[in-house]
Amino acid sequence: MEYRTLGGSGLKIPALTLGTATFGGGSDFLKKWGTTDVAEATALVDVALDLGCNMFDTADGYSTGLSEEILGEAVRDRRDKVLIATKTGMPMGPGPNDIGTSRAKIIASCEASLKRLGTDYVDLYQLHAFDGLTPIEEMLQALDALIRAGKIRYFGVSNYSGWHLMKMLALAERHGWPKPVTHQAYYTLAARDFEWELMPLGLDQNVGTLVWSPLSGAKLTGKIGRNKRPPDDSRVATDASWPVPEEQLYKVTDALELVSAEVGRSIPQVALAWLLTRPTISSIVIGARNEAQLRDNLAAAELKLTAAQIATLDKASAAPPPYPYWHQRRTMMTRTPPPVM
Repeated sequence: MEYRTLGGSGLKIPALTLGTATFGGGSDFLKKWGTTDVAEATALVDVALDLGCNMFDTADGYSTGLSEEILGEAVRDRRDKVLIATKTGMPMGPGPNDIGTSRAKIIASCEASLKRLGTDYVDLYQLHAFDGLTPIEEMLQALDALIRAGKIRYFGVSNYSGWHLMKMLALAERHGWPKPVTHQAYYTLAARDFEWELMPLGLDQNVGTLVWSPLSGAKLTGKIGRNKRPPDDSRVATDASWPVPEEQLYKVTDALELVSAEVGRSIPQVALAWLLTRPTISSIVIGARNEAQLRDNLAAAELKLTAAQIATLDKASAAPPPYPYWHQRRTMMTRTPPPVM
């Protein structure tokens, strides 16, 4: 396993992190992702640790805390061997204060997560989505208090826009508060929007990226292609996957099938290996319903694609830049080069 720094911090984390949204299956929607119980989760954690993957990502919003409970049981008695990342911000009940990232919600949610996880601290605490009703200063004060209390080691954000994240970084610097070290974001061969603004921001501000849904909601698992319809019982055949325009998806799956045949490795491994070559990537959060899927995905850490293979995937997945980036490329390429083409 390759280890990288957690954004601008000094903490080393594995290039691949095991995500636990499949643990529990506490709603009809999440059941389509997975229903992993404690015994199955413990077996997956065993495999992950054997292969050098010692970081696990969860959230209080995954099955309303059940994912955290199952992960806590799975890592019991080996807390010192693992890194735990969790999140808050998604709805946890029907009340008006059961959603968002107010100071009250952040503090209460962290305490509840620690209890469910069976630990007295988390390594990375993340704000799961931007809360436009709460002042960013209020969020930062709460996170600073949790760090000072030793309940969280680092914090990050998820699903922020560029200006949301930049405003938070600027306010943290102005007041001398800890800064977010990571941004957990959707980034995949089938959807490269992350590259326009969030990737340059991460490079400029030394914010690492944790990638969620790197296989685009199971669309890049090899189960779907130009002449291949997804099985009726697969996640990609349900509403628990992310929309991708059909021709755009098939261009990507065509290229993945080509490179997969060249290297003799699975399509998911090729898609993950491509992501590992991109700037700002600290770790990729992978999911697995069983040991075979987990072993296959983790093997991507050892796959090195050639420049030609990367170019093939780049070309197939390229999309026209939105404004103002098409204008910048026409007029200021020598002064403002993009991080990737």
